[in-house]
Amino acid sequence: MGLITGVCTFLYHLPQIYKWLLKPYYVASFFMTIAFPLLRKAPGLCEHLATDREDGNSCDFDWREVEILMFLSAIVMMKNRRAITVEQHIGNLFMFSKVANAILFFRLDIRLGILYLALCVAFVMTLKPPLYMGPEYIKYFSDKTIDEELQKDSRVTWIVEFYANWSSDCQSFAPVFADLSLKYNCAGLRFGKVDIGRYGEVSQRYRVSTSPLAKQLPSLILFQSGREVMRRPMVDSKGRAVSWTFNEDNIIREFNLNELFQKSKKLNKSLALKGEKQENGSQAEEGSDEAQEADNPEPTAQRESKKDQ
Repeated sequence: MGLITGVCTFLYHLPQIYKWLLKPYYVASFFMTIAFPLLRKAPGLCEHLATDREDGNSCDFDWREVEILMFLSAIVMMKNRRAITVEQHIGNLFMFSKVANAILFFRLDIRLGILYLALCVAFVMTLKPPLYMGPEYIKYFSDKTIDEELQKDSRVTWIVEFYANWSSDCQSFAPVFADLSLKYNCAGLRFGKVDIGRYGEVSQRYRVSTSPLAKQLPSLILFQSGREVMRRPMVDSKGRAVSWTFNEDNIIREFNLNELFQKSKKLNKSLALKGEKQENGSQAEEGSDEAQEADNPEPTAQRESKKDQ
């Protein structure tokens, strides 16, 4: 039953996935992933390649190449156990496939290995993973607006993501955070993001390291009354992030989003009642003014002149 549901879900989202995979980043990654198998199986080219096969068939994988490919499959499967989005699954596959391709090319011919490595460097410098552009209820902060917005209303709870565009983990987490904002955003519970890769002062002010070695990106911080209440991932004494999985269930549980949302709905009702009272009060004032004008037929200009006297 689960398999049928998964297949149906895939088919339902197939047009979106097809459009998404046609982006230059994924097209180039796909061809770089299959580069070595394509060369090894290409008629007219594979006959000129070196091989360690006993039968001398250079158009088929030798035992060492099969071993490397099997090891690649095991690594990808282990890494994808912690992946929470399709982007992360595909990203892990592309990344480790490129590493395996580089090893296979260097083993086959050092010149091919250098050429493939140069292509990988050019790929990293010219193509970036596409940013999430889907629906969301998220406010983006700058270094000048974040402090003011967090302290603007003490009744509002903020969940702020500290991210960097160059981080693949942040890019993979973007649709998860956007989906949470669609489900839980309200007047008393708001979602925000700040790019600390761009605003270095914010990174220092809120003690979120942008170093890849620290593994603190992305970081989620809960603010109440402008003060930090909790953050994930937590940071140890050496400044390294404690391992934590950024999936929707973990975030809902750790940040008590359901409880916060229920409290925030009460704030929504109080704000709505306050707005209604203000509106009714203004209407009552207008009604009393109209009644006074009806009781006093003197022109307004004459009444004002009398007040001045």
